[in-house]
Amino acid sequence: MGSSGEHSSGEDTDISDSETEEYTEKSYEELKKGKHQVKLSDQAYTCPYCPTKKKAFQYKDLFQHANAIATSPKRNARERANHLALAKYLETDLSVDAGGPSKPTGKLDTLADHDGDEMFVWPWIGIVVNIPTDLKDGRYVGESGSKLRDQLARRGFNPTRVRPLWNYQGHSGTAIVEFHKNWSGFTNAMSFEKDYEANHHGRKNWLAKNEKKSDLYAWVARTDDYNLNNIVGENLRKIGDLRTISDIMEEEARKTNKLVGNLTNVIEAKKMHLIEMESKFKETDSSLRQMIMEKDNLHQAYNEEIKKIESSARDHFKKIFNDHEKLKFQLETQKRDLELRGQELMKRETHNEIEKKKLAEDLEQNAVKNCSLQAAAEEQRKADEKVMKLAEEHKNEKEKLHKRIIQLEKQLDAKQAVQLEIEQLRGKLNVVKHMGDEGDLEVLNKVDLVLKALREKEGELDDLEALNQTLVVQERKSNDELQDARKELVNGLKDMSLNSHIGVKRMGELDSKPFHDAMKRKYNEAEADERATELCSLWEEYLKDPEWDPIKVVTIDGTPKNVINEDDEKLIDLRENYGEEVYNAVKATLFEINEYNPSGRYVISELWNYKEGRRAYLKEGVAVLLKQWKFFKRKKGMD
Repeated sequence: MGSSGEHSSGEDTDISDSETEEYTEKSYEELKKGKHQVKLSDQAYTCPYCPTKKKAFQYKDLFQHANAIATSPKRNARERANHLALAKYLETDLSVDAGGPSKPTGKLDTLADHDGDEMFVWPWIGIVVNIPTDLKDGRYVGESGSKLRDQLARRGFNPTRVRPLWNYQGHSGTAIVEFHKNWSGFTNAMSFEKDYEANHHGRKNWLAKNEKKSDLYAWVARTDDYNLNNIVGENLRKIGDLRTISDIMEEEARKTNKLVGNLTNVIEAKKMHLIEMESKFKETDSSLRQMIMEKDNLHQAYNEEIKKIESSARDHFKKIFNDHEKLKFQLETQKRDLELRGQELMKRETHNEIEKKKLAEDLEQNAVKNCSLQAAAEEQRKADEKVMKLAEEHKNEKEKLHKRIIQLEKQLDAKQAVQLEIEQLRGKLNVVKHMGDEGDLEVLNKVDLVLKALREKEGELDDLEALNQTLVVQERKSNDELQDARKELVNGLKDMSLNSHIGVKRMGELDSKPFHDAMKRKYNEAEADERATELCSLWEEYLKDPEWDPIKVVTIDGTPKNVINEDDEKLIDLRENYGEEVYNAVKATLFEINEYNPSGRYVISELWNYKEGRRAYLKEGVAVLLKQWKFFKRKKGMD
């Protein structure tokens, strides 16, 4: 690319207005061929025809710069032609990359009439002279600065301040007008100057010696005014500096570029920080998920192990209980059988005694009646016959007795059979004793052996009954201790604030929330709370009344169950007037009272599993208490 320096010294001659169009086309072709560098980067551009202004423009600003100089009457024809070609090149060939040209702003419309190297007093200052003054008490006085400022503001010049200049004689008839430091203030200042120039009250008119001076004269302060050796120059040098428009634009551009650079750095730093935070977040999230997964696995394994232990303990206890019940049932059965057989033996013994007494009476009567030998012989014969008959019966009974003894020896383990047979043997032995048969000694010995075995079995039965009674007492004692421990645990957890699904629930306490919800549908907020409290208190009294019991027992599939009496008048009235939610709350409370305190019908505290909606086990409450104790212990250690 060619250098832009050739425009500063290579072409000293100007062109005529008729050659402007031709020269514009020539410059445009050079720009298209790339002989002059315009685009520095995607966001930075430069003017190849202003070599003294080595600065970077944005597309919009360079386009406005080219248009401003191309239309400025103070520039020569060559400069206007070059900048017109630059504007055409920017609009036609670079508009796609830069997003198209923008229309010139009001600032550049004002700058187009001024040389960029022209010196102004900065901040923008206007000078007003020929202000009317009056001599009073040896000093000149005039209008205040605020009044003149209001006059200028009404004319649209928007000054920020007007300061009359005073000297040792008083009001000097001169004032300094200050404008905003931005380009809007520059536009107002130039409008201020042009307005007075249009009315022939500008600086040239004030300095002309052949004109009569009337009314106010005003202009914008420049180099000549700044260097004056009078009150105006002194004040201008105090409050401002001489600067060109180009310098001010370059300074603004530098500030803008610096701000853009700083903001870019901040954005990059923020992006890096955001990336770092996202990375940390992902790491933390991954770690947290892993910990949660491990925790869930441990919790699941713990629950499964607990279930196995509980199932094993439950099966073991069930087996012991079933064995105990089975043994108890067998002992009761044996006891009943022995009692029945004992009663039967007593009946048979009584019957034998009666028969014995009857036989003795008959013998006595026969002895009295045997007055004669014949009668005695006859009676003897009869007695012999009876004796033979009794001997035959005795022989039969003896054989039966031997068979029964053998059977009893085989069934010694069955106590009830032994005892029954022994009683039968005793009855029969009594008959044998009365018969006086010496051959029964062997039978008596065997009976004694059986009786001895029977006594041993009775001793074992007594030991089993004593052991069973001991187990029952120990079970009752253990149950009492567990109940006492459960009460102490409930009392301890009642006053503690727990963040757990295991806690203390007041069984039989009526839930007031459905009452408040029902009343809010009928009344306003304040009245609803009062009426809900009254209704809830009334139903609490109903629940405490032992004479009101709307729960009845019905048999369903052979099983008795507690159900609500749907025909109860109070419950029917409650459901119709206040809705299903209130009815269900009262119904639930009734079931709780009936299950946990049917006799007292007052509220009691119970260890409760809120997650599963059931009565909590003692070990669940102990686990919560241990967890709370460990928490307070760890907290105390940190303090």
